[in-house]
Amino acid sequence: MEYHITAPLKKEDIEKLHIGDSVFISGTIYTARDAAHKRMQEAMDAGQNLPIDMKDNVIYYMGPSPAREGRPIGSAGPTTASRMDKYAPALLDLGLSAMIGKGKRSEAVRDAVIRNKAIYFAAIGGAGALLSKAITDAEVVAYEDLGTEAIRRLTVKDFPVIVVMDSEGNNLYETAPKEYGQA
Repeated sequence: MEYHITAPLKKEDIEKLHIGDSVFISGTIYTARDAAHKRMQEAMDAGQNLPIDMKDNVIYYMGPSPAREGRPIGSAGPTTASRMDKYAPALLDLGLSAMIGKGKRSEAVRDAVIRNKAIYFAAIGGAGALLSKAITDAEVVAYEDLGTEAIRRLTVKDFPVIVVMDSEGNNLYETAPKEYGQA
């Protein structure tokens, strides 16, 4: 199926999505990679507020290249999501509704996705220049000293992703190989 949804996400939008669905996201999403996740975890451990509210938001695991003249952002391809697995369950428990990255996730992330009725989307690796065309605005909102790993607020229009782990924990990385006889 194909869906067009608006971020921040509503639970009813997430619940209708299933693995393999093509989704086009418009609205506001945030970027964060390894260093930003580590800082957010340190803030949580110290009892401090996070620089962004997780409630219903989407984090895209991406560190952009520099923007060309006239563009809000450079190449914007996904980062391997498993690098954020040790941080993701706590953010999901704070209300994070969706993550965008590439690659498999841990069982702890899957459990947190199910527990929080969240979702994991994959963006196509190697298509960063193409993905950047769906980003209409980008602004650093936290951890500017981290450079490309700073947290950015992105405005996206029809940002293309695929549901790879739905809110029930179904996982396309597990089902697809079985379906195509490669298990």
